[in-house]
Parts: sequence; structure tokens; C-alpha cells
Amino acid sequence: MEFTVNYLAVIVSAIISMVVGAIWYGPLFGKKWMKIVGGNTCTEAERVEMQKDMKWLYVIQFIITLLQVWVLASFINGWNDFDSVKNILWLWAGFVVPTIAAGAMWNNDSKKVSMARFLIQGGYQLVMFIIFGFILTFWK
Repeated sequence: MEFTVNYLAVIVSAIISMVVGAIWYGPLFGKKWMKIVGGNTCTEAERVEMQKDMKWLYVIQFIITLLQVWVLASFINGWNDFDSVKNILWLWAGFVVPTIAAGAMWNNDSKKVSMARFLIQGGYQLVMFIIFGFILTFWK
């Protein structure tokens, strides 16, 4: 079986992930997210110090996202049909949701905070998987 992945589509998907993430965890849900993770309790000096180290976290996140999209592209390539977005949703429901749910459930947060954490993270991943599915399906 011949196996090819459109690496440009993988890179573009990872870049779009970073842009959507900046919007998702910024203007859309940034205030709520900062409250959930305790970011509102930092002093200005602590926040500036924390932001200095964040560039490496963004690099690592980008690399991890490249891997994630490459794996999705590999699965899509193997399906050889146009239901790839539906299959992406099954992957999201079967692997991403349980992982995020476990992280949200097994902590000392209140039920309300745990649910907000789950909905914000799960919603972001759902949006990204749908975008990845469309890009990787139609840009072969």
C-alpha cells in the first residue's frame, strides 16, 4: 500500500491550531481559563516572569501538534474515502474526550470548575479536529 502524507497540510494545520488556540484561550475563553488555572492570582511581576518561559512551551506545543496532525493524516490516508471528518470525530470522541475528562475529573476543583475546564479544552480540541479533518481530507 502506498502511503503519502501532505506535509504542507500538516504544517498549515499546526499553524492554524496555534492561531485558533490564541483566540480560544484569549478573547473567547481567556478570562474563564485564567480563573480555572489560577492565573488571576499571579502578581504582575510573576506573570512577566512566567511569560519569559512560555516561548519554549509554544515551540513544544507546535511540535506535539505537528505529530498529532501527522497521525491524523496517516489515518485519513488509510481510509480512502470522504468520510474522514466523521472518522476524525470518532477519534476525538474515543481518545481526546476521555483523556480531557480524566484530567478534569481527577483534581480538587469544584464540579463547576471541572466542567468548565472540560468544556473549554474539549471544545477547543473538537474545533481543531474538525478543521484538521477538512484540511487533511481535501488537501491531499
